[in-house]
Amino acid sequence: MTTPPPVGGAPGTPAGGPGPLSSRPAPPRSDVPPLGASRPATAPPYQPGDGLFAWLSLRPTVRIRLTLLYGGMFLMAGVVLLLLTYYFVRQSMQSAQLPPLHLGPGVTITTSDGSVITSQAGLDQWLNHFQARQDDEALNTLLRKALTALVCLAVIAFAVGYAMAGRVLRPLGRITRTAREVASSDLHRRIQLDGPDDELKELADTFDEMLDRLDRSFDSQRRFVANASHELRTPLAINRTLLEVQLADPEASADLQQLGRTLLATNERSEQLVEGLLLLARSDNEITERRAVEFSEVALRALEQVRPEAVTREVSLRPELHPVTVFGNGVLLERIALNLLQNAVRYNTPDGWVEISTSPAPGGAGELVVSNTGPVVPGYELEHIFEPFRRVKGADRTRSDKGVGLGLSIVRSVVRAHGGSIEAVPRPGGGLTIKVRIPGA
Repeated sequence: MTTPPPVGGAPGTPAGGPGPLSSRPAPPRSDVPPLGASRPATAPPYQPGDGLFAWLSLRPTVRIRLTLLYGGMFLMAGVVLLLLTYYFVRQSMQSAQLPPLHLGPGVTITTSDGSVITSQAGLDQWLNHFQARQDDEALNTLLRKALTALVCLAVIAFAVGYAMAGRVLRPLGRITRTAREVASSDLHRRIQLDGPDDELKELADTFDEMLDRLDRSFDSQRRFVANASHELRTPLAINRTLLEVQLADPEASADLQQLGRTLLATNERSEQLVEGLLLLARSDNEITERRAVEFSEVALRALEQVRPEAVTREVSLRPELHPVTVFGNGVLLERIALNLLQNAVRYNTPDGWVEISTSPAPGGAGELVVSNTGPVVPGYELEHIFEPFRRVKGADRTRSDKGVGLGLSIVRSVVRAHGGSIEAVPRPGGGLTIKVRIPGA
């Protein structure tokens, strides 16, 4: 089999920012970051249909290949058996001779075709010709009927082979469906294949063991993040209280007041980071308890929360909310809209605008679209904006009030937990358009 060339990320890519960034035109990205450019390789990548099945217009599945293998083997065996039967029957006919006949004196024989035989030599010649003609007719009849039977049996063999291949590959289909469900939801599902202890059961058991290890690893990571975040919230809350008490002291000097405000801002940033980590750890899990949520109402609440900041930054908000019902957790869905709006407002330009809309999407899903103006950044930064703590290098994005770098990471995690999709597309002239789709109720 031809092996595909190795792929890898483009070296030296700078860190990307968490907010909605403008960019030069770049391909749309989904919630799974695209891979980098492929390194050159000597062998071309494998394409379905190469080799023996290149003549097929569609990609041959394993079931089709097994069917062709079973049917082809039966057909080849039938052809060989037919040839051997034809050879043996012909040999037996050649060895079977008519008994010798002698034509007496003065005796004549009139044949079926009207010819008259008056000599022994003529009789022997007619008998040999008659036997050869009868042998040829019998062999031709045998060959014709045998070929007809072989074609009918070949059709039956291909049909039975297709059914048998499906039965043999049924455990493999179960493994594939489970792997697809694990990739789209969580790691708690298992194949638990029963049946004989064969290669397919060994594959399923190996896959279950791998899922167990991955599940334990991710659970351990999430528990660590959640525990660490909980442990950090208490001292940060104490520090904030002490700083607020100090700032409320009227006898504090101006320098002490300025230091207190600086420390309070730093402490607030740390609290945002801890809260973001805690929410990120929680939202990586699949949402088990869902209910019908009005997406436009969720977006309206987020819009009201971000409106004061938009007025301060001189950014206009343009809502276009149409009723659409989705299925999920209302608090987390509100966090999606709020984070997208906050990033769109903060990573914008003076006198810019932010558009937010909700509408039904194909398949009964609900779609939330946030579009904004903003500065232009390199297009390769677009594929990193959903990664935690990634920032675009630039003087206008290094201010501490921009956030902690978890906004869009949390959005992606919440969208994945709801079984939805997210896509970021650069706008011509600067800014981004981010589309979120959540399954409907």
